[in-house]
Amino acid sequence: MTQTIQLSITGMTCDHCVHAVTEAAKATPGVADASVSLDDKSAVVHGEKIDLDALLAAIAEEGYTATVK
Repeated sequence: MTQTIQLSITGMTCDHCVHAVTEAAKATPGVADASVSLDDKSAVVHGEKIDLDALLAAIAEEGYTATVK
């Protein structure tokens, strides 16, 4: 069953930030795709059996704070 998780991301200020958050999300087990918006300071993540704690930790490791919308 496909999951969709919507996140609010704080700390992003540029395209490099978007790339870092996108790559961190996509590297998380279970994540098939991630779309990150600098304008909205948000991310939408799609996949199956996504480990939410691992996803949030991967983004935090890049220096950003993610919370579920």
